[in-house]
Formats: sequence, structure tokens, C-alpha cells
Amino acid sequence: MLIIPAIDLKDGECVRLRQGRMEDSTVFSDDPVTVAGRWVEAGARRLHLVDLNGAFAGEPVNGDVVKAIAQRYPELPIQIGGGIRSAETIEAYLQAGVDYVIIGTKAVQEPDFVTQMCKQFAGHIIVGIDAKAGLVATDGWAEVSDVKATDLAKRFASDGVSAIVYTDIDRDGMMQGVNVEATVTMAKASPIPVIASGGITNMDDIRALKAAAEAGILGAITGRAIYEGTLDVREAQSFCDA
Repeated sequence: MLIIPAIDLKDGECVRLRQGRMEDSTVFSDDPVTVAGRWVEAGARRLHLVDLNGAFAGEPVNGDVVKAIAQRYPELPIQIGGGIRSAETIEAYLQAGVDYVIIGTKAVQEPDFVTQMCKQFAGHIIVGIDAKAGLVATDGWAEVSDVKATDLAKRFASDGVSAIVYTDIDRDGMMQGVNVEATVTMAKASPIPVIASGGITNMDDIRALKAAAEAGILGAITGRAIYEGTLDVREAQSFCDA
């Protein structure tokens, strides 16, 4: 199981939001490339980048920062989400050195787009499913649909999606613990590996996820916990490797 540090980008800075609210953000650094280096040195084997401005704009806004991180650490797998709604955007990110692109809002609005992109960019597509009370949220979490998160996962079961990033919005950035039960339910809903996101606070969460990893949990994204020091990346990854 991978421990995946998150770098959320807003106006070129590294921030964390609470429950996805742009107005409730904490700036952790004005140098995201240096932050990436910090997690690389701590033994991270993948990074999770989010273009927060892009998620609301519907197109990349912090693309230059993403490219700078990818070029500084060319051997490090990077996944990027936020505003990815066209083949052109996906191609540009992959050419910049990003390994995986996360399709979120567009996956809900146009599921066939995911199918097409999996064919065009095989092995590079991740679907981001962000849920509130089990229902999928879109547009930077501003809108909640009537689509069940597990039903959306099943829709992509045979498309060749590399992973699903499953975020429990109610837990995200709140330091209240990961929703293991909902993550396992998602993992069992389809054969696609699931990356847990939202609420991971300390080693108790990592232990709980690892204990359930056989259900199909590939990794865990962690943000606020590693920035505030309640979780150590190296310790967590070593535990998962043991």
C-alpha cells in the first residue's frame, strides 16, 4: 500500500482546504517544488497533485507548477487532478512528465469520456470519485449529484482505469479519521484498485486501511496530517512495506 503525499495548489501555493471549501484554506508553503522534494526525501513513491483553481475553472490554472515538479523529479510517479476535462489537457500533462491524470467531474457528466481516454492514453487514467453521504460531488465539490459513488465505479469496471481515488468529503481536511468502511465498500464495488483520500490523521488510520487492503486498496493520500505532523510519511510507508 502506497502512502501518497498530497500537494494542493492554489494560486501557485501549497495549501490545504477543509471539506473542499476554497475560502477555508491554510497556506503551508509558497514553494510547491521544495515541498515535493521534502516528500521525496521522506521516501514517497508517488505524489498526488491537485490544481484547486483548475477544479473550479474547468481547465488547468497551476500547470506550470505541476510541470516544474515533474521535471525536478522525473523518476517519481505523479498523479494530477483538477480541471481535467479534455484530451488536450491530458496529453499536455503526460508530455510534461506526469504519469496519471485524474478525471473527476467529467467522469460523472460524461462517463463515455473516460472510456475514450482510457483507449487513447492507456494506463494513465485515474477516476476521482468524491462522495458526500455516498453520492458523487462535482465541480470542485460545489455540486452533489444523485449518482451513487459505487454505481459510478461499476460503470468503469472494464474500461482500463488504473485506479479510483475515493474521497469522503465530510472527512477531508478535518483530521477526523479515514472512512475505512466506505473505502472498502468502494473497493469491493469494482475490480479497480482504490486509493483512499480524506480524513487520514495518524498511524491508526494507516493500520486500519492496511488491515483492509486486500479488498483492493492500493494506497492512501494524506495531506493535512503530514503538514501538521500527526503522520510521518517515512514511518507510514515503512509500516505498509513490512
